Amino acid sequence: MAITQAMCTSFKTELLTGTHNFTNGANSIKLALYAISSGGKSSSTATLGATTTAFTTTGEVASSGSYSTGGGALTNVTPTSSGTTAFADFNDLSFTTATITARGALLYNSSASNKAVAVLDFGADKTSTSGTFTIQFPTANSTSAIIRIA
Repeated sequence: MAITQAMCTSFKTELLTGTHNFTNGANSIKLALYAISSGGKSSSTATLGATTTAFTTTGEVASSGSYSTGGGALTNVTPTSSGTTAFADFNDLSFTTATITARGALLYNSSASNKAVAVLDFGADKTSTSGTFTIQFPTANSTSAIIRIA
């Protein structure tokens, strides 16, 4: 089982058909957390990558504290561009009083049949124990934003 960071291939195609709108509030973009070892829902493990097409509960971490199945809603930062690169980003997301071990996350569009956007690989298990589990997004610019099209 593995989580491989990627912009989902289906998302790239869906951009060309107008499925996704990242303007603040236009679509509801969510982030769900996943495990690749025990600790995921029903001890199942996630396999996520470029071929992921939609949100799945397989391998999703269990509800804990303010994290609940399906993940949390992201606050979109309206897309913009710099030079020849367009980009979109999100405000950081925190889950409080949570006991979580996650290896990665899936960004998905709950306004569009839970279609996958991107897979995030944390590189190692990240853990919170009755504390705050925070996803910190990179700087919103043409070289660092979480979603960039050059």
